[in-house]
Amino acid sequence: MNYTSMSKQELLNEKQVLCELYNNILSEKLSLDMSRGKPEKRQLDISEKILTVLSENKDCFSENGTDCRNYGILDGIDEAKKLFADILDVSSENVFVGGNSSLNMMFDTLMRFMVFGVSKEAKPWSENKKNIFLCPVPGYDRHFAVCETLGIEMVNVPMTKEGPDMDIVEELVKNPDVRGIWCVPKYSNPEGVTYSDETVKRMAALKPASSDFRIMWDNAYCVHHLYDEETPLLNIIDECEKAGNPDMVYVYTSTSKISFPGAGVAVMASSKANIDYTKSIMNFQTIGYDKLNMLRHVKYFGDAKGVKEYMKKHADILRPKFEMVVETLEKELSDKGIASWIKPQGGYFVSLNVLEGTAKRTVSLCKDAGVVLTGAGATFPYGKDPEDRNIRIAPSFPTVEDLKSAMRVLCVCTRLSAVEKLLESAK
Repeated sequence: MNYTSMSKQELLNEKQVLCELYNNILSEKLSLDMSRGKPEKRQLDISEKILTVLSENKDCFSENGTDCRNYGILDGIDEAKKLFADILDVSSENVFVGGNSSLNMMFDTLMRFMVFGVSKEAKPWSENKKNIFLCPVPGYDRHFAVCETLGIEMVNVPMTKEGPDMDIVEELVKNPDVRGIWCVPKYSNPEGVTYSDETVKRMAALKPASSDFRIMWDNAYCVHHLYDEETPLLNIIDECEKAGNPDMVYVYTSTSKISFPGAGVAVMASSKANIDYTKSIMNFQTIGYDKLNMLRHVKYFGDAKGVKEYMKKHADILRPKFEMVVETLEKELSDKGIASWIKPQGGYFVSLNVLEGTAKRTVSLCKDAGVVLTGAGATFPYGKDPEDRNIRIAPSFPTVEDLKSAMRVLCVCTRLSAVEKLLESAK
């Protein structure tokens, strides 16, 4: 029954039932964690041979004869650049292969802009009176933390089923203090939305008042499909080139959720001018990243097709978990009028929107019951969800059985916090 149409007495009766359910859960003394989108053990196990692929073949040399055990090659070995260029559908000259973290590469990119500017001709952002970034919400908490750490002001942009609301974006970039926008364009974190062709084209064709404006295109889930039928994403680098904005975008991805988080390979792609500028500064930052790690990944995966086939193993592990989450939400909440969600086709999260004003209470109830979720508000800049309604569900790490228990708790807590809220205004 729809909670929003219940009488006060009906709500009171429902609260009593839910409190009994909740007290029973408390007696179970659960200890479950759904706070971060981490791969589970079986996903890590299927990557195990990456660790021995070089020692088994006794081959530490790249295709051009470079000894990967030694110094050198700032932007990555050729075969690693080709692998990622094929995955991202760009030219190898547009690729910079780095260390183990795309987040680190994004942070470094903005730090370079702060200290040196976006090009040799531009002034450092640190000399500006104000720097603003547009943040599609709900979004990725670590993107927001980077801006907050660097003193970059953030402005919310609502997400739609097509991606960021481009009418709002096009209006906001008329402000010369707006320097950029964060984007997770495929299976977005946490909504699971893939940007439409129109959104990508409008993004690439932006005419910002600031010549320093840059799109931070975090394509973290570009190969993380849950089903055989992949959701296509238009190539932003090509579209920026067509629109006359070749230097406006920086694309990032990594193997963090493909091979080993913290021990994978990260990559940045952009225009040749941007890559050359980056290299001119990074020459003084590092002699080169871990070429042995690059080589072992290339040896193991082979090519982009090999990565695609390999990711089907991940999908087979993750798909049942995501389907169980969505099925539970549909069974427990679909007729209550207090929650909405999107069934993702890929990525690592399910975004749950609960009754306005109840997300914090729901997460708190879950925590007290032994289920840890991502903090309410984390999917918004400064940790402030203006409607207090978004909760990010991360199904990947728990076992299926633990996930079932956690979802049972989450649904009871969602219902209980909604009834409490509705009773505040019930007559």
